[in-house]
Amino acid sequence: MDYGYSTKLNIPFAKAVDKTIAVFKEQGFGVLTDIDVKETLKNKLNVDFKQYRILGMCNPPRAYRALQAEEKIGLLLPCNVIIYEKDNAVIVAAIKATAAFKIIDNKKIEPMAQEVDLILENTIKNL
Repeated sequence: MDYGYSTKLNIPFAKAVDKTIAVFKEQGFGVLTDIDVKETLKNKLNVDFKQYRILGMCNPPRAYRALQAEEKIGLLLPCNVIIYEKDNAVIVAAIKATAAFKIIDNKKIEPMAQEVDLILENTIKNL
């Protein structure tokens, strides 16, 4: 099952993170959480790992609408965007909202998920 959108960037990792945040901001998304997996694994397990960030992105108006339709949807929010190094490039990927929300049996959510998918797909393509 394909559950995300992704692109490959040939720019330094830090620039990829900054660019991703800026492009998502243009679409009304902000970063609620920012997990530096490399740093966390070093601190918690004393292991080395590649550059890998998990950004919890949120579009407040859309999140609010989703929460009004399904209060437990917070279990699936925010939309995760990952940025990591692979083969001398940087991969940026975003979850497909329709894939994540498929487990919810609420027809009000489906059109919202499709709307968010379109934004996420286009945002990833525009990186």
